[in-house]
Amino acid sequence: MISKSLAVLFLASFAILTMGQATAPASRPSTVGKIAASATDVVPLDKGATVPKLTLKAVDGKSYDLNTSVAKKPTVLIFYRGGWCPFCNQQMSGLEGIVKDLTDAGYQLLAISPDKPEELAKSTAKLTLTYTLLSDSDAAAIQAFGLAFRAASAQFNLLEQYSGEKHHALPVPAVYILGTDGTIKFVHFDPDFRKRMDPAKILEEAKAALSK
Repeated sequence: MISKSLAVLFLASFAILTMGQATAPASRPSTVGKIAASATDVVPLDKGATVPKLTLKAVDGKSYDLNTSVAKKPTVLIFYRGGWCPFCNQQMSGLEGIVKDLTDAGYQLLAISPDKPEELAKSTAKLTLTYTLLSDSDAAAIQAFGLAFRAASAQFNLLEQYSGEKHHALPVPAVYILGTDGTIKFVHFDPDFRKRMDPAKILEEAKAALSK
């Protein structure tokens, strides 16, 4: 018979494999401000931390102050790999389905990737998106959140094409829910880029975060 402790360990492992990690593992050093060696080494900003000061680029190439925007409305912030990634495109399309519900709840939906503004414009048109895509082409945001890791060398040319830069960094896909005071209220990330948080679950967590 499996002991109670082994059963608990099995269930915990199964939950991580199927749902991803909701918080950063405490046993490993933070990767905030760094580019980790691999996706599994990433230990990003966790619940309770404050959003770092960041300026990104909007689809039109103009500067976008993330902190000023977050101060105006509660925010669901998505980090994704780029418009070249089919898993990301599927995720971005799915998020469009909860935009109205998030807006009705008082939220704004923002999505950040290393793609340069021109590529964001292509994604917006291709996927018919109504929410805001932001360019982190210099990888400053993904490093500030601790989500950055070094991509495989086989991806270097592709990433240079999409970002216009040679940092060769990618973000571990993640979902952050932020209060207007800049506090992180919820985090979900998964080193396996094929696994993304269900939009319905994001909406559920966003509504729950309003009372926290």
